[in-house]
Amino acid sequence: MNLLSARSLSHLVLATLVVYFGISASTSASAEVTAGDSASLAKQVLIRRTLHGVPHIYADNLHAAGYGLGYAQTEDHGTRIAEYLLRARGEWTKYRAVTDERLEAGIDNDAERRLRHRRAMQTWPLLEDDTRAFFAGFAAGVNRYMEQYPDEFSEFGALSFSGQDVFARNIVAPARRSVRLFMEALDAERQAADAAGNAVPAERGVLARLAALEPEPHPDVGSNAWAFAPERTTSGNAILMRNPHLSWNAGYYEAQIEVPGVLNFYGDFRLAEALGIIGGFNRHLGWATTNNAPDLDEIYALEADPAKPDHYLLDGDSHPLLHETVEVEYRRDNGMASEIREFWRTPFGPVVHRDNGKIYVLKSAGDGEYRTGEQFLRMMKARNLGEWTEAMRMRARITSNLTYADAAGNIFYVWNASMPDRPHPASDDATAIAVSRSDEMWQELLPWEALPQLLNPPGGYLRNENDTFHFTNLNAVLEQDDYPDYFPEPRLRLRSQHSVELLHNSRRFSLEDVVAMKHSMRMLLAARVKGDLLRAVEQTEPQGEVANALQLIRDWDNTAARDSRGGLLFKVWWHRYVATAHGDSEEVEPTSESVGFAADADKLFRTPWSVDRPVDTPFGLADFGRAADAFEWAVTTTSERYGHWDLPWGEVHRAKIDDVDVALGGCGSLLGCFRVLRFDDQPNDDGKHLVHGGDGWVFAVEFAETPRAYSVLAYGQSSKAGSPLHSDQLPGFANNEMSPVVFSDEDVRRATVREYRPGL
Repeated sequence: MNLLSARSLSHLVLATLVVYFGISASTSASAEVTAGDSASLAKQVLIRRTLHGVPHIYADNLHAAGYGLGYAQTEDHGTRIAEYLLRARGEWTKYRAVTDERLEAGIDNDAERRLRHRRAMQTWPLLEDDTRAFFAGFAAGVNRYMEQYPDEFSEFGALSFSGQDVFARNIVAPARRSVRLFMEALDAERQAADAAGNAVPAERGVLARLAALEPEPHPDVGSNAWAFAPERTTSGNAILMRNPHLSWNAGYYEAQIEVPGVLNFYGDFRLAEALGIIGGFNRHLGWATTNNAPDLDEIYALEADPAKPDHYLLDGDSHPLLHETVEVEYRRDNGMASEIREFWRTPFGPVVHRDNGKIYVLKSAGDGEYRTGEQFLRMMKARNLGEWTEAMRMRARITSNLTYADAAGNIFYVWNASMPDRPHPASDDATAIAVSRSDEMWQELLPWEALPQLLNPPGGYLRNENDTFHFTNLNAVLEQDDYPDYFPEPRLRLRSQHSVELLHNSRRFSLEDVVAMKHSMRMLLAARVKGDLLRAVEQTEPQGEVANALQLIRDWDNTAARDSRGGLLFKVWWHRYVATAHGDSEEVEPTSESVGFAADADKLFRTPWSVDRPVDTPFGLADFGRAADAFEWAVTTTSERYGHWDLPWGEVHRAKIDDVDVALGGCGSLLGCFRVLRFDDQPNDDGKHLVHGGDGWVFAVEFAETPRAYSVLAYGQSSKAGSPLHSDQLPGFANNEMSPVVFSDEDVRRATVREYRPGL
């Protein structure tokens, strides 16, 4: 079985030898691609800025292209780029004094990042020349901007970054969630075993301490993606739409890069990552990513060798643990200090804990993977589906659903995962698997062909909103029984069902139709439970304010549009209804049946979600009495919090950047909005919920002879305070508007508002 390409295997083996056994590798390639001063590089690149400051970077080669991008990002984001790269070097606490309560975590983070940086230094020679050239050029562009405008960076003193510093941001770190859950379960076991309840939590090393600080991702963190085949579009061209909704400081950066004969790509170049390309398009094809959270790791319990400290028993032999120390220099009020951090690992992965004669090791797919940027660069260069999928077969991008469309009319979906081929059932994250032989651990990845995929399915559409792959297209359902039992079970929450309602039909769409649909404000939860809510409250024969409020809900259009009245009261009611489902008992974990809400499904819905009825469940209310009580409470509480219960949605839900303050439409994913926005949980002193996440950089592209597209970056191309590029897109975003993308050289020239050679 061909599990990985020969080149991939040889690179992984060599990289392991370099890291673990100190084999030296020539760094002459670095010198080769970084030769030449910034003035000569600047002469090889031209930047044209168009509407909203989008940079179109025209370069003679990839080295100069990286230089132009690094310069442009630093021009727009200043110290933020320097901060990202200082973190990548593990020098955050060296340049930023942190409070005492955050010092240990700051040092731990820097130590762990220094390990990643070491791997970047050691694997740098293994990258292709083009990849090294781009990283090195990016660093040179950052450095040139800092040289020209040192006052912007005076807090740091003189700084200079290398291509390896940028590359370090592409190194994949071990997964932390499994470590956190395992340590929490270990502590719970200790408590349960101690009748007096005085058990001391297990001592934690660096990785476990960092894992403890990593929260569960918010359910609104994710993305939407659509692809339409020519049969579903009015133009007969394929259309792709990408709509991420991460934090509004996630670092999206819209740009176009053209190197003649090499690439011409328009997309998201994540800040300070150079080649962290999560979505975009060239003349031939494009792709969009959405999070998919596959289970890529296991914690294995090895027997410690009682006769030899820091050794473990495996395959009948004793093996030494690999030990590495990192010194972190950090800033204090009275000067500088330093601390040492220790890391232990095996060839299978890092040690996360040692206890009672056991050594617990995290074996995580992608741990130390260094070719992610290289894979994205190949995808950017691809001219057809075959070349694009060949780049995907590198398996360097270890997660994400990828949705694809191209000018040839293909649409394609893959539930991408560097999935271990387990010789055992997957454990839950709270349990370690005891092993005495290496063949009891997973060794290889499942082949690319084994991943869930759809190419040109019946009905001509593909969609994903972070739920599982099974219902990507309802005409070609991917059956659970066709995949290993450690693949996720089917799930389709309300945002996904909203998407299905929009796409699973026979309509044909223009690009403008797709843009309009993407802004759907419908709150699908209301369509499922409002009828029962009305009946529940009517049974109490409401009077006065409660009766008037019920009439508001009756007349409400079931949307979170900014001018719509009723959604605010409905949201407050629903949150109360969910919160009272279990009284004062411990928090309940969300499930597929509860469509992500933290309560037992049968305490929320008359009919919970089921895999047999994936697109019209859940519906109805489980408890009319509790629903009516929650509604009366919501009427009073909404008035107390906001001044009245009949306010328009946008009166309370706002976006504010600099002096721009606008009303927004859109709501949380679990409520079933497709236009997802994440607002502060608590209102501010003015009774407003300010947005801090959700729809950010959105694009939709039609693959005509020249790609035709629209885009918006809600929080702007610049994060510099006072920059006109920080807030200029917010009013259009609030109006559900997206700007036409200029792609061809001719269109870019016509739209240019500023043209320059960066650094000259």
